Amino acid sequence: MPTTPRTAAPTLLSGPAVGIPSQRKILSVLVGGQILGGVGVGATLSLGSLLAAQLSGSPAWSGMAATMSTLGAAIAAVPLARLAVARGRRISLSTGAFIAGAGAVIAITSAAVSVFPLLLLGLMLLGAGAAVNLQSRFAATDLARAGTRARDLSIVVWSTTLGAVLGPNLFGPGEAVGAAIGLPPLTGAFVFSVAAQLAAALVYLVGLRPDPLLAAMSVRDTTVEAPRPRSGTLILRSNARARYAVATVALSHATMVALMSMAPVHLREHGASLVIVGFTISLHIAGMYALSPVFGWLADKAGRVRVVLLGQFMLLVALIIAGVAANSRTAMTISLVLLGLGWSASVVAGSAMVAESVQIQDRPATQGISDLSMNTAGALGGALAGPILALVGYSGLGFLAIAVVAVVVIWTSLRTA
Repeated sequence: MPTTPRTAAPTLLSGPAVGIPSQRKILSVLVGGQILGGVGVGATLSLGSLLAAQLSGSPAWSGMAATMSTLGAAIAAVPLARLAVARGRRISLSTGAFIAGAGAVIAITSAAVSVFPLLLLGLMLLGAGAAVNLQSRFAATDLARAGTRARDLSIVVWSTTLGAVLGPNLFGPGEAVGAAIGLPPLTGAFVFSVAAQLAAALVYLVGLRPDPLLAAMSVRDTTVEAPRPRSGTLILRSNARARYAVATVALSHATMVALMSMAPVHLREHGASLVIVGFTISLHIAGMYALSPVFGWLADKAGRVRVVLLGQFMLLVALIIAGVAANSRTAMTISLVLLGLGWSASVVAGSAMVAESVQIQDRPATQGISDLSMNTAGALGGALAGPILALVGYSGLGFLAIAVVAVVVIWTSLRTA
C-alpha cells in the first residue's frame, strides 16, 4: 500500500513561488468566514424546524427545514463552483454568503405574512451558506503545498466547530432582539444569521486578495497553453481517482447521516431524556470536527488512502456497535462518537484527494460535483434510514443494514489502495 498519495494529474501551481505568507493569510480569512457562516447556519436550522411546524400547522412538516437546507446546498454547489472558475473564490464565496443572508430575510418575512412555502424558499436559500462552508475547505487547498494540503483543508473544517457551537446558543438573545424590534416569534435568531452572513461575505470580499484560485491558475508555464476547464461529470467519467475520491466523500457522508439522523429517535424509543439525547449528539458533532486537524496531518504523512481506510473502519465499527448493543445508551454514545471520527477522517482525506486528483483549472468543477454528490447522498441516507429502521424496528438489525454502505466503501478502498 502506498505511503504517499499517488501522483495527481500535472498541476499548474508552483507552491513555493506563490509564497507561504499568502497562504497563511488566506487560511485566516477562510477560518473567519467559516466561523461566521457556521453561526449563521447554526443559529437558524433548529428554529427553522419549529417555524416550519408552526406555519404549516403540523409537526410532520418540521423535517422540511433540514431537507430544504440540504437541497439548497446541493443546488448551489455547482453554480458556485462555476462562478469560482470565472471570477475566483472571492466572488463565489461572498455571493453564496449574500444569498444565504437573503434567505434569512425571506424566512423572517414568511413568519410575518404566515406563508409556509415562502419559508421553504428562505430555508433553501440559506442552504447556500452550507455550500459556501463546503467550498471554503477546498479554497484552502488552492495555494497549499502538496505536503500540507490535507492539513490546511482540515483546519478550515475544524473551524466549523466554533460556529456550530456558538450558533444554537444565540436562540435566547435572538428572541430578545426580535421582540425589541417587533419581529414575529421564533425569528429573532434569523437577525443574527443575516448579520453573520453579510459579515462573512465582507470578510471574503476584502480578505481574499489575492484570490487563491486565480493566483494558482496564473502560475503556469506560459510556453504551454493551459487546457480549458471541463465539466465535473466529464472529469469523473475520465478520471478514476477523482471518481473514487468523490464517491468516498459522498458515501461516507451518507453513512454518517443515516445513523445520526435515526439515533435520537432510537434513544428516545428506549427512554433517554432530551438532555441525554442532546448531550450524545453534541459528542457526535465534536467527533466530526474536533480532531479533523489530526486526520489532516495523518493524511499528509501516511497517505490519503490509508486515512480513508481508517475512517471507513471507524464507521463500520460504529455501525456494528449500534447493531449489536443498540439497547445500551453507553454503547450508542460510543457508536456516535466513532461515527463522527470516521466521518472526519474519511471526508478530510477524501476531500484532499478530490483537490489533487485533477489539474488546477478543473478543481472547482470537480469540487462542485463532489459537494453536490455529498449533499445528495446525505439527503438520501437520511431519507432511506427511516424506512429501513421502520421496516425492521428500531433495533440492531436496522443499523447493521445501514452498515452495508461502509463495507462497500472499504472494499472499494482496498481495491484502490
